Amino acid sequence: MKGHVVFVGAGPGDPELITLRGWNALQAADVVLYDSLVDERLLQGLDAELVFVGKRCGRHSMRQERISELLVRHALRGKRVVRLKGGDPTVLGRTGEEALRLAASGIPFEIVPGVSSALAAPAFAGIPVTHRGLADSVCIVSAHRRDDEQEFSIPPYSPRTTVVLLMAGQTAQSWLGQLLVRGYPANLPLAFITAATTAKQQVLVTTVGDAARSVAKAEFGGSPTLVVIGHVVSLRDSLAWYGEDAPEAPVFLAAASERDNGATNRSAVSCVR
Repeated sequence: MKGHVVFVGAGPGDPELITLRGWNALQAADVVLYDSLVDERLLQGLDAELVFVGKRCGRHSMRQERISELLVRHALRGKRVVRLKGGDPTVLGRTGEEALRLAASGIPFEIVPGVSSALAAPAFAGIPVTHRGLADSVCIVSAHRRDDEQEFSIPPYSPRTTVVLLMAGQTAQSWLGQLLVRGYPANLPLAFITAATTAKQQVLVTTVGDAARSVAKAEFGGSPTLVVIGHVVSLRDSLAWYGEDAPEAPVFLAAASERDNGATNRSAVSCVR
């Protein structure tokens, strides 16, 4: 009997930001294939075979074709398989490729949406991606390109559009020049957000014109970094609520943090246990 595959979005970093449907799928899984940006606290206590298939900035533990083969193989063995990806599985997560392979093999699958870092990271940095009078549209762009591509998919400047660049830290010096060419004003605010929604979150606010100098001094390390470009970045001065720049942690989040410091495996995702 064939099994099935559930694609689950783990959320942007904080393990409590997984959806209830995704958490339930994990609890029922026989096999979990998980990526490098998944907080491993989500895997604690699972009665499942855990297979790491992470890929980060060109460093692949497993080729994409091999990952698809594993999904098919485990499903054909009648297993309940969860493919656990960071953020939302359909936002630059290659879920379409893997799902097409399953469909070609006649294997049923389900896609459980997740909280995308494209929206969650700005929110945790105090930057709403839309705001009346400032921005009424959002463009999500990969900050990586194929070897045969000359440019990134950054749109021409529009004052009412917020641009979010994913996986942007290590390629910053490459895409920054394209902003000016495409009409982005040198004084337009821009924010780098690293390790969003986690205790290691860092936010660097600069401008398009000063970003190259700012990023050269910054230390992003190996953490995932995204960039928000647009007038909404200016709201952070008033709306920063999380991390070092917050005036005081909200009571319910502070209490959750204290509780999780002494949590057992059973309470890794306390909001849905």
